[in-house]
Amino acid sequence: MPLHDWSRVPTYVYHDFHMGLLVALRRVLNSGVLPEGYYALADQSMRTMGPDVLTLGPHTTEPARTPPPSGRVGVAVAETPPRAQVMARTPPRPVGFRQKRVTIRHRSDDRVVAIFELVSPGNKAARYPFQTFVRKTVRAIEAGIHMLIVDPFPPGKRDPNGVHGAIWDALGGDPYTQPTDKPLVVAAYEASPAGPGCYVEPLAAGDPLPDAPLFLEPGYYVPVPLERAYAIAFADVLPHDRERLESR
Repeated sequence: MPLHDWSRVPTYVYHDFHMGLLVALRRVLNSGVLPEGYYALADQSMRTMGPDVLTLGPHTTEPARTPPPSGRVGVAVAETPPRAQVMARTPPRPVGFRQKRVTIRHRSDDRVVAIFELVSPGNKAARYPFQTFVRKTVRAIEAGIHMLIVDPFPPGKRDPNGVHGAIWDALGGDPYTQPTDKPLVVAAYEASPAGPGCYVEPLAAGDPLPDAPLFLEPGYYVPVPLERAYAIAFADVLPHDRERLESR
């Protein structure tokens, strides 16, 4: 199923789909995508991104867990690198959203290990919410929480190179230019002591959603079937809204 142009429908229609996609993704992740010991939950708001969550990251003063063998935690990057058009890493950095999302936690201590974010129009509506979104994302990555972000809206005046361009710049990465013919993006971030890594797929409306790497530990990820979750959620979009989204 192709990625749709969500600017064709009112914001409240997208927000309804947004909630449906998070529930669908949670279901998909908990139905065999995540390895034993990990689980996904739909989180209610950015309040969960406060200091209490950020201190649970594996790069804090608490000892980091040693990743289990490849077959148990996910795919080893060293053996099977994620497929992405853009891959980069920044130098190591010291540890220095009222947005619904899916968090991935480890059952041993319920710590947050990764977060899935689906960008909403409100994240880009004004300078403050956009800067807050970028700042919270960067803080999470610096605290050792991996991120997977889908941005189905084209760049604007606050993000001329898209959400990824702003996040990667704040992380100290090399300048990123969003392709004009691929204004949307799926971006995965690996929070690693070696420096944050990114795996980026620029997209356009009409492109199929790729499987995206969701990191669970530095060097280990699981491929997330975004298109499967998207199709589940899109099936609940009302017929007259589907018609607007699918018309040529």
